[in-house]
Amino acid sequence: MAEPLAPTTPERAEAGTTRAAFRAFWQDFRRNRGALIGLVVIFVLVVLAVLAPVLAPYDPTHQFRESRLLPPFWEHGGELAFPLGTDAVGRDMLSRLIFGARYSLLIGAMVVTIALIGGIIIGLVSGYFGGWIDNTIMRVMDIILAFPSLLLALVLVAVLGPGLVNAMIAIALVLQPHFARLARASVMNEKAREYVVADRIAGASALRLMFATILPNCLAPLIVQATLSFSTAILDAAALGFLGLGAQPPTPEWGTMLAEAREFILRAWWVVTFPGIAILVTVVAINLCGDGLRDALDPRLKRS
Repeated sequence: MAEPLAPTTPERAEAGTTRAAFRAFWQDFRRNRGALIGLVVIFVLVVLAVLAPVLAPYDPTHQFRESRLLPPFWEHGGELAFPLGTDAVGRDMLSRLIFGARYSLLIGAMVVTIALIGGIIIGLVSGYFGGWIDNTIMRVMDIILAFPSLLLALVLVAVLGPGLVNAMIAIALVLQPHFARLARASVMNEKAREYVVADRIAGASALRLMFATILPNCLAPLIVQATLSFSTAILDAAALGFLGLGAQPPTPEWGTMLAEAREFILRAWWVVTFPGIAILVTVVAINLCGDGLRDALDPRLKRS
């Protein structure tokens, strides 16, 4: 006689629903080959960043004075000990590029986290309460958006002072209105739905309605925006570093490496080319991954 099936508990049902949702997401995401390539590149960059002290041949700040401006190993005068050459003070380019991945990913993660949290709170408050609160907040966001993002970041860093931390704060403040407006639009679309009205009638507080009821249903577009803003944060940080207002030497941040190499563009192409390629590859990979997330999370864009 067959044993009766065990009753399905709410926890098992929820876990099964979560697994099914993840499988559906992955099916949609992997259809985008560009997104898969971007995901692989991002994974490689994360591994390089985490294992930088192990993978890098040398300390990124160590100077080999007798080996200044050595070309890559495949050019005449290059050495296998320095595969991608050295910079003007004899620091190994490969080691600095590997450690630069750690700084660039850290900058992107910190900036997006600060902008996302602040933008979600501002957007929830604005979209939920409406009225004069919404008008006041949105006009402030409009004023911030009226300025070119890099110019506003430059002004903020000039006020706060040059440095990596201040650059991250400035970029986060510049990116915050994008998250705030997106969160507000999602909240205004969700707050009149039946499940929100039912929770309100049941006596749920405003905080519970905003953060426990409405917010989970607004996360999909915010996740996509966070992914795309990650690349913007890396680009802005590199630009500030290039202008001398971001990470300060001898920090092996890619934008700072470009700034230090400006005067050697014509006679030592590698000190400029490799950091530029690193920025390009990282930004393209993140944007490709963001496109895949948008296709997978937005039901209107899912492919048949």
